[in-house]
Amino acid sequence: MPAATFAGTVFIVDDETSVRKSLVRLLVSAGYVVEAFASAEDFLGQPRSAHHTGCVLLDVSLPGLSGLDLQQVLQALAPPLPVIFLTGHGDVPSSVRAMKGGAVDYLTKPVCAEALLPAIALAMDRSRAARERHAERLELQRHLDQLTDREREVMEFVVRGWMNKQVAAELGTVEKTIKVHRARLIEKMGVSSLAELVLVAEKLGMFSPESGTPRPRSPGSGNQLPRQQPAFSGRWQNPA
Repeated sequence: MPAATFAGTVFIVDDETSVRKSLVRLLVSAGYVVEAFASAEDFLGQPRSAHHTGCVLLDVSLPGLSGLDLQQVLQALAPPLPVIFLTGHGDVPSSVRAMKGGAVDYLTKPVCAEALLPAIALAMDRSRAARERHAERLELQRHLDQLTDREREVMEFVVRGWMNKQVAAELGTVEKTIKVHRARLIEKMGVSSLAELVLVAEKLGMFSPESGTPRPRSPGSGNQLPRQQPAFSGRWQNPA
């Protein structure tokens, strides 16, 4: 299998033909799969897979949708695609906005291999980590979806330290019933202890950052978590 399969895909979005060609030559020689586009719209119009490692080399100043605007689109995906900005005339406000938006780096053209290749390697590491976290969350959500509404309700109490008898009193039932629900939900969630269950709840976003307690479940909400970033559907999503 060629080395490029392991290295990942670099998407170049730059309206300068000479820049695209030179970057393609450099990155192909470094072992990357490379796709180049002259505009954000061209890039967004191509179907893509979210199941491989990748990053975007993105010009700040583009005709039509700007590089900074495209960054927002990519950050809204699940998992997000890391961005490295390239600019011929950078300014402080743009660089600040780019880095606050999660950019891996902000480089000035003409960019040298010594600066670019380490930045791409870091972006690929972030891409792999993001894909792994996303896959883990989907698997945990799959387990959560197996719970009944009552099991989910019991889980929300036990992960914040409530005793079985306290949960029973709160839900208007007996302690024996809560023990049964607790055993079933632990089995369905694929964990072996309360500590593991708490960790899973944290990964699923069931705790509010302010209080550290589970978010209340709305009536009729079933097992769905609060709305997350949209999963990648095979085509980049260009906001209207």
